[in-house]
Amino acid sequence: MRRTIALALLTTALCGMLRAQDTELFTPHIRTVRLLVNNDYTLPAAIRLASNEVVEVSFDHLSHEYHRFHYRLTHCHADGTPSDLSPTEYMDGFDDHPIEEYAVSVNTTLPYTHYRLQIPNEQMRLRLSGNYRLTVYDEDDNDNPAFTTYIRVVEPQVTIAAQVSSDTDIDRNRSHQQVSFTINHPAYPIRHPESELYVQVYQNNRTDNKVTQLKPTYIGNNRLSYEHIPALIFDAGNEYRRFETVSLRHPTRGVEKIQYIQPYYHATLRTDLPRTQNYSYDQDRNGRYLIRSVEAEENSDTEADYLLTHFTLLCDPPLAQGELHLQGNFTDGFTDENRLTYNNQTHAYEGTLLLKQGAYNYQYLSTTGGTLPIEGNFFETENEYLILVYHRTFGERYDRLIGMQRVTTAIDRLQ
Repeated sequence: MRRTIALALLTTALCGMLRAQDTELFTPHIRTVRLLVNNDYTLPAAIRLASNEVVEVSFDHLSHEYHRFHYRLTHCHADGTPSDLSPTEYMDGFDDHPIEEYAVSVNTTLPYTHYRLQIPNEQMRLRLSGNYRLTVYDEDDNDNPAFTTYIRVVEPQVTIAAQVSSDTDIDRNRSHQQVSFTINHPAYPIRHPESELYVQVYQNNRTDNKVTQLKPTYIGNNRLSYEHIPALIFDAGNEYRRFETVSLRHPTRGVEKIQYIQPYYHATLRTDLPRTQNYSYDQDRNGRYLIRSVEAEENSDTEADYLLTHFTLLCDPPLAQGELHLQGNFTDGFTDENRLTYNNQTHAYEGTLLLKQGAYNYQYLSTTGGTLPIEGNFFETENEYLILVYHRTFGERYDRLIGMQRVTTAIDRLQ
């Protein structure tokens, strides 16, 4: 009974729309939505059309009560709005399926049920490239989704040659990085690139500073160049901070202490400091996280526990403007859940998130200054940029995803 009351209080504190990486959660009972391509957590959630690649979608429901969840796929334009296509046009099979694979957690203080599915599967194959919105809902409440997320399907028709430089068009103070790239399409016609193409660029999978609506600066013979574009100048930031809650028996990387305060475990992270004066080299994973428990006997997906994870950032005085938020693939965008509050007595920003055991990357973002106020901007920072090229000719009813390229900065390349 005490656990039920505590969980009710916890979910009430976390209620509201939660957002993580192009994923929207509409109930606090859903946690840890992950998309893995070919079981590789470092890859973007994109597969090639008509290939053997699969996306595994998994999530937890914070109870041992079985819920019959269903999922449906909706084809969307590049901006995430639904296309005019019917399900029979973009998939083979039905557009609504139950999720059959699930397992309850084992020996965890917070009980949960782990669900997973693969796309495509024996019941459903995708016929067209583009963006697909995955909607998961409870069969007993099919009018209200539990969460939505997006999967990309690529039909490689173009090649993309990209590079990143710290010598930008706005300054030489080595605090920014500029992305340039060329789209080559010798066997694929693009007659009016200014109006037919929709190009997106992401830095470290962040959605708050993604760039869209780019126009080529040079149109040549089967080649489109995107160079010296102000919108493609990004704050360089700093390497992500890291912590690991892989053990409940003793603190590991970045953790000050692990405590069991009935009925849950708590992880108090080491106090962070602003890093605006110096670049902090580290081999991070550009905001990603990995679920893992060293005490798990068989499977961390069902044996890893949840911890109330406490963040503290010493900052005196507080920011003059804007709010401060945590950012990483486990939570993205400026939401109430990842917003930190300032404690005038401790002279620090504080926040608590319910997170599953694992290894996490995170940083502090300001709503007005991005990385600058806390993390600083340093040209040496290793960042990852994702370039997506969509194409729709006049009269077509959907955006085809014809090219995708990742480019990672390297210190020795930044001259």
